[in-house]
Amino acid sequence: MAFSKTFPKSSDKSVYPKWEEIYLTDDEEKNAEIECRKRNIQVMRECLDDARTLIQEKKLLETQVLITDIAKSLFDKRASHEIFFKENKAKTKFDSMKK
Repeated sequence: MAFSKTFPKSSDKSVYPKWEEIYLTDDEEKNAEIECRKRNIQVMRECLDDARTLIQEKKLLETQVLITDIAKSLFDKRASHEIFFKENKAKTKFDSMKK
């Protein structure tokens, strides 16, 4: 099933926007997923490094469980999800269609 997102399109004839649905092609959707995966791996690496730094700064007992728990918490706060990348791609496609 193709990913879709609806955007408001203003009109000269009405004060109310007309809603236009934008669909991503299979290739566009797959590219958004790949970009998201790459970004999430990068963010998780940064979170692991930050977790180690926090543990050292606070002089906590460094264990793999503590590192991964802190990294996961950081990741949950920082990570962008696939839906964001797909919505962003759909918005870019919508904006390029308006021109």
